Amino acid sequence: MDLNSLTAFFHRLFAFDANSPLLFTQFYFWAFFAFVFAAFSLLHRRRLLRNAFLFFVSLFFYYKTSGLSVLILIFVTCSDFLIAQCIDRAGKKGWKSFWLCLSIFIDLGLLCYFKYAYFFTDFVNTVFGSHIEVHDWFAAAGNAIAGQPRFNVDRIVLPVGISFFTFQVISYTVDVYRGKVKPVKNILDFGFYVSFFPQLVAGPIVRASEFIPQLYKPFFLGRKQFGIAVFWIINGLLKKIILSDYIAVNFIDRVFDNPLLYTGFENLAALFAYSLQVYADFSGYTDIAIGVAMLMGFYLPQNFNSPYKASNPQDFWRRWHMSLSYWLRSYLYIPLGGNRNATFGTWFFIVLFAVIAVLLSGSWAVSVAFIGIAAVLGIVAALKPEHRKKIIANINRFITMLLGGLWHGASWNFIIWGGLNGIGLVVYQFWKDSSWWIKALSVSILTLALGLLCKFSPAPLWRLLFIWASVIAAGTLVRYVYHLFKGKGCKTLAYVWGVVQTFTFITFTRLFFRSGSNLDPAVANEEAWKTAKNMVNQIGSAWDLSLIPEICASYWNVFLLVVLGMFIHWLPERFKRWYRMNFALLPLPLMALVVVAAAFIAYQFITADLQAFIYFQF
Repeated sequence: MDLNSLTAFFHRLFAFDANSPLLFTQFYFWAFFAFVFAAFSLLHRRRLLRNAFLFFVSLFFYYKTSGLSVLILIFVTCSDFLIAQCIDRAGKKGWKSFWLCLSIFIDLGLLCYFKYAYFFTDFVNTVFGSHIEVHDWFAAAGNAIAGQPRFNVDRIVLPVGISFFTFQVISYTVDVYRGKVKPVKNILDFGFYVSFFPQLVAGPIVRASEFIPQLYKPFFLGRKQFGIAVFWIINGLLKKIILSDYIAVNFIDRVFDNPLLYTGFENLAALFAYSLQVYADFSGYTDIAIGVAMLMGFYLPQNFNSPYKASNPQDFWRRWHMSLSYWLRSYLYIPLGGNRNATFGTWFFIVLFAVIAVLLSGSWAVSVAFIGIAAVLGIVAALKPEHRKKIIANINRFITMLLGGLWHGASWNFIIWGGLNGIGLVVYQFWKDSSWWIKALSVSILTLALGLLCKFSPAPLWRLLFIWASVIAAGTLVRYVYHLFKGKGCKTLAYVWGVVQTFTFITFTRLFFRSGSNLDPAVANEEAWKTAKNMVNQIGSAWDLSLIPEICASYWNVFLLVVLGMFIHWLPERFKRWYRMNFALLPLPLMALVVVAAAFIAYQFITADLQAFIYFQF
């Protein structure tokens, strides 16, 4: 090998390639991890050296994933490390609050700049009729330092995983402020906590109280833990490559890229298949992260608990992206007042989202209605103390879901998605406490109203909602009659009915989630809304049923994988635990054989271009 070839090899090895970020599904990553694990096995007894080594290789991992954005990660690591020390040393609560606010201002300021610059610029231009253009000031500063135009100043590139590590450092400083954890004394230890590479770019969001104590524990990897770790890695890779990438490339992406070219049935099938894809993709990443971390003796929290087994929206959010749900509850919902009271933050966000509603709808009536509903609920809460707790809790719950939607992306579609999930949570809270005759009457009135809309103002959206409402009304009436004559009814059938309705509801909210994904922030709003509207029009229009058998024959392999994936998902948890433990206890030669077989099967499904994990963009 000559010098030029050697130079080119090392350049590919260590340089950042924006077109090929480092992924768990790449051979490069597993070569990287083999090196890390080999060095780790030599250093694990020396705690400080071990943590420092993992900190620096994590920075390298992030550099290979997001380039010079690693400087942002280093900056927030240093700033929050120092600010946490100041919080701990401050004698008066006022100074503690000052340092905490400074930390949150810095962290959210960076997050908002990189993630929401286009969103807020559009907002300002719409309100004031201005023509402000986005300018990357960090790139401009880099050009000034370099003395030449090396960076593009006309476009802000979103750093991979910035939302995850930003939320993680915010939780750390808040917990230090609350006295739940003591600040980490060594910046190398703290840097390792913030940047630990398995969970750095897509979670789970690790709470300081869970992970920091592990920094000081000696390494331990038992025989069973090793088997479980290998299981999670293989499980995650199979989910990602087979149940996510394959069905996405061969069906879902095609439909979402141009919904009008496909029938209503194909659009509906792609929407339901996307629910499996996003779960397999995100939980697959989490499985691999948990397995890789476990091999090094570190334990990450569970992030998914079979979410499509949920029988109501509240149960779903207790099972889906559990680390984010916990973060939103602990650091947003409870500070807003939770189920105790409405704070200044509650009313601030009500006004903010009312303004957003004006821009979204183009009508002041929507904003007035939004504020009016909130005001009526506030008055009722004040005059009816017995209802106050429930009303306030639901207002704060709805705001939390709206902000959770905004966390996912700087697009109106993500706000709509968050709002729909918020409505689902609020409706469920009232539904579960309502008597059966009120349930039956309310869904009957809703179905009748939608039926009248279909008749006098026909539109695909009304037709779609009418069909769904009719199914819910029929099921509710059957359960109401059963309740009248046989008491509580069949719990198993009621649970299955709840699972089906919850899965359907969550799937349709994902129409707005998927439409806003994988888009340049500069064009996300317009393109996402157009995609969502076109899909609703196709699904809600009249179907040619004679085409369905032909469509099923054309995509039989994709549909078979979707059915198989959902079947595995709905298997009883005790059965999953049984085969997981039996795999972990296999003799090592047999375990290696199973791993090779799994890798061979996964290889058959690998697409031409490896697909980035969906949550990398968040």
